[in-house]
Amino acid sequence: MVYFFTSNVVSPSAFIYVGKDKFENEELIKFGWEEDVWFHVDNLSSAHVYLRLPDGQTWNEIPTELLEDCAQLTKANSIEGNKKDNVTVIYTPWSNLKKDGRMDAGQVGFKDNKKVKKIHIPQRENPIVNRLNKTKVERHPNLREEKEDRQKDLRRRDQAARQARSKEEVRIAKERKEKAYQKDHAYDDLFSEEAMEQSSNQNRGANEEDDFW
Repeated sequence: MVYFFTSNVVSPSAFIYVGKDKFENEELIKFGWEEDVWFHVDNLSSAHVYLRLPDGQTWNEIPTELLEDCAQLTKANSIEGNKKDNVTVIYTPWSNLKKDGRMDAGQVGFKDNKKVKKIHIPQRENPIVNRLNKTKVERHPNLREEKEDRQKDLRRRDQAARQARSKEEVRIAKERKEKAYQKDHAYDDLFSEEAMEQSSNQNRGANEEDDFW
């Protein structure tokens, strides 16, 4: 089971999801999306909380209010951390999570510690936690299937983008070719047989006088 929450401190609203237990967390680690940001209480047991970023936003650009929502929800879903003040919550992109066979269920490491950030939470903010809990929805998603569907969608988008770029490159090449042709043949009419004949003095009549002295 996965719990889904909605944060309305940003527009459009952001979606946050949490695994019910360590076994569900294992599935979330395995089938996360590139757009997901992982949150956890530092040095304490807690739920794995994920924020799904909208397309185009990076994990370094998360608004402060949304970070606070995620961190408060993470703290609230830690048995020990929920009771403590001055808790540190860490977060990192899902793609930075590392899992190997020696780790217990739900346990995770990092590929690059430099990509792990921290946020200090002085105390639990009940208004924030209560607001988020009112949006809580329980679901039993097929995480593997959702991940595969997402990857198919990304591949379609990528293919469409490549086709659009190729079409634009052809258009630009054609336009450049036409401009180059126009430049190379800009004076063709000036040197046509008719124009040369009109400008020639050889075809003037015998009685025509010169226009100059």
